[in-house]
Amino acid sequence: MIRFEHVTKRYPDGTTAVDDLSFEVAEGELVTLVGPSGCGKTTTMKMVNRLIEPSSGRIFVDGRDIAETDPVELRRRIGYVIQQVGLFPHRTVLENTATVPRLLGVKRSAGRARAAELLDLVGLDPSVYGDRYPEQLSGGQRQRVGVARALAADPPVLLMDEPFGAVDPVVREHLQNEFLKLQAQVRKTVLFVTHDMEEAVRLGDRIAVYGQGRIEQFDAPAAVLGAPATPYVAEFVGADRGLKRLSVTPIEPADLEQPPVVHLDDPLPRDLGSRWAVVLDGEENLHGWISAERAGQSGSVRDHARRMEAWLPVGASLKQAFSTMLQHDAGWIAVIDEEETGRFLGVLTPARLHEALRRSIDADAQDIARAEVALESIATVPPTGPVTKD
Repeated sequence: MIRFEHVTKRYPDGTTAVDDLSFEVAEGELVTLVGPSGCGKTTTMKMVNRLIEPSSGRIFVDGRDIAETDPVELRRRIGYVIQQVGLFPHRTVLENTATVPRLLGVKRSAGRARAAELLDLVGLDPSVYGDRYPEQLSGGQRQRVGVARALAADPPVLLMDEPFGAVDPVVREHLQNEFLKLQAQVRKTVLFVTHDMEEAVRLGDRIAVYGQGRIEQFDAPAAVLGAPATPYVAEFVGADRGLKRLSVTPIEPADLEQPPVVHLDDPLPRDLGSRWAVVLDGEENLHGWISAERAGQSGSVRDHARRMEAWLPVGASLKQAFSTMLQHDAGWIAVIDEEETGRFLGVLTPARLHEALRRSIDADAQDIARAEVALESIATVPPTGPVTKD
């Protein structure tokens, strides 16, 4: 979908921003360009939509040499999301989102319908947010509108320049999660610029690690973390790459333990056989948990069950599991299948998380030791369940 062939960008003062760059991004692939400031990653991205012209070499988008394509026509086929968002302050959220369809001659009613559909897709109810103005939105909400606007004309290519860099870490992580869900649905070809290695690892199907205008390594996240191609990449990734590996290692069904299970409408058993049991509804969906202290009392399981306030879907990263356990001071985390309306699959414990990490990691002993020390800090927590509300 996007192909660079020996592309160089040299400025009149002699500065070489990009030097003999050749790589290819497949259709539907999300590639993160990561590196320090001034390494050439944003220049690379801006050459794709001809905001910057290369000094030499050729760039192809969907098989066409962009040098032979009208820049305006080219940009209408490429979505563009930047850190500052760039929403029109005098237009409503719905009007901002419908900007590109209207420029393309789409009727106003059809453009607004498309905008409403996309706002819903990025998690903003158009009936609530559609008539608001940008100043009435939070930073995270403005970024969502920016993504919706970039997708409004259904472009095959999406360029994203540090889109989540201006929001706080909690909002940033939430936006990353939402964008991954969105990308799973729309499958755009994405170039995503970031200076944050953790963000690059979390989002990218492949990562291009930049250094001084060149790509030092272009590979899958696990390969970059497990086998840095050069000393520069190893230094940029950092000594804790074993822990970063948690971000790209998903929870799999084989990682889960099967705890005691009871159902909502069951009579309360005299003995749970454990200090706790998971509570399911009649369709095997996760409801909550129950403590062994409740065993033998009158009533049904429903009368004594506590709602589960923390769980993860299968496929979530081990980092998310690790973080959730630490946040809730919990000895286990329930895992569900979101595609089957919350069907319970099992629980992930620190011991199982540790095993999954050791299977996936290909790093030196120090990396493993760091992970083990961190995991041991929660392994001693009694498995009394996650934080819940009475």
